[in-house]
Amino acid sequence: MSLLEMNHIYKSFGGVKALQDVHLTVDSGEICALMGENGAGKSTLMNILTGVIPMDAGTIQFDGKDYPAPSIRQMEEAGIAFVHQELNVINDLTVFENIFLNREIYNKFHILDQKTMIEQTKELFENLGVEINPTIMVSELKTSEKQLLEICRALHMDAKLLILDEPTTSLSNEEIDHLFGILRKMKTQGKSFIFISHKMPEIFAIADTYTVFRNGKYVSEGKISETNPTNMTSDMIGETYAEKDVYQTRSLGEVVLSVKNLTGDGFKNINFELRKGEVFALTGLAGCGASELMHTLFGASPIFGGEIIAEGKKLNKGIKFFMKNKVAMLPNNRKENSVIPDLTILENMYSAEHQISSNKQMIVLKNELERYEKQKTTLRIKADQPSDAINSLSGGNQQKIFLARWLNTEADILLFDNPTQGVDVGAKAEIYQLIMEFAKAGKTIIMNTLEIPEIMKVADRCAVLYDGEIVHEFKHDEINEKDVMLYSTNAINTKGGN
Repeated sequence: MSLLEMNHIYKSFGGVKALQDVHLTVDSGEICALMGENGAGKSTLMNILTGVIPMDAGTIQFDGKDYPAPSIRQMEEAGIAFVHQELNVINDLTVFENIFLNREIYNKFHILDQKTMIEQTKELFENLGVEINPTIMVSELKTSEKQLLEICRALHMDAKLLILDEPTTSLSNEEIDHLFGILRKMKTQGKSFIFISHKMPEIFAIADTYTVFRNGKYVSEGKISETNPTNMTSDMIGETYAEKDVYQTRSLGEVVLSVKNLTGDGFKNINFELRKGEVFALTGLAGCGASELMHTLFGASPIFGGEIIAEGKKLNKGIKFFMKNKVAMLPNNRKENSVIPDLTILENMYSAEHQISSNKQMIVLKNELERYEKQKTTLRIKADQPSDAINSLSGGNQQKIFLARWLNTEADILLFDNPTQGVDVGAKAEIYQLIMEFAKAGKTIIMNTLEIPEIMKVADRCAVLYDGEIVHEFKHDEINEKDVMLYSTNAINTKGGN
């Protein structure tokens, strides 16, 4: 039985047609994967469904009731919850206060009944197998715990349909398995889900059905059991998709970066040397120390011991000093570490360069617009006007703007921390190709990612971290998912045998 039916939906923003005659159907007790590249119209359709923006034309029926002009309150009361990719928890409140936000429980004296809310939060977490203290501040939680908190809050609202937008971005493999267990349990209780993700293995592991959009139009739908990743990806990007090995063997230059016995917050005794034009990948389970190492290599976190030497110069004086010495970093977690929400798309793009260009006190708009148009073409950025707000872009297109931000600094050492986070398959392929082009042009690249296929496509070498230390290093032709995972999980104990 259909829980949700959206038919003949149209939506335009000015002269841009965001949705053209699309439809989506979700049955009760079903997980439907909503697929498409960034800018395909997925977020627009979900914002229409949840009452955030109005549709120009079309019909929406949910749980047997028509909603010709849905509002946010209407759809929440109907039983629809949206767990966004960009986290919406409130750091300055406790966990239980986030769970009960706008639905607080009061006693007979109209005083907040904290005891009852804490007990109900504990019960909710126990039922879902979530180990989070209800009374601690959300600011103390890891990003993965905040992600689970958002999902728990939606489930506590007794939603009939949950929209999950890239819900596994910040989760480890173990946490993803746990989340999928929760979804399967909820599905048996009649809950339905719209699951938005660019990760094919996840889609085929958890979804029952799929719907694909491309350029604001409906393309295909069906049962997951009756398709495969190649066909689905072809529907998404409009052409036959081939898993190409982007990697190219190259002659590397002299040593440009030396890391000696480096110790910092979350890692220790790190040693490696990188040559001009080399691509070096870091990987391991979430929390292995790789991301913390990247922050220290950019001057964003302090050095406890050891040294970083770039082009013969010792680096240890903070971010601006690292930037002036041709080091750039594309950080993870766009919302907290990259987005400057009060600036336009163009201003977000050129902000890094003008932090270090002491001889360029004046911003010449004509020059910046020329560079913007060049980067827009090169990175295939889908945007309307450079004067638009950065938050008007999809997550993937924001990531491309931030990549352009750092390319504009003309850095020689590029640190990419999870560079394809929230980016669709077509854009991922472009980024892999760009990384290879940067390397051939003499840029030295350190990339941190949990996705082994990414490493296999671009890396000359791969270092696996476990508990803050490099436990093994692979050459390009040695990298494979099985062996990398063995070292990532410490199944091969380099300090004491298997």
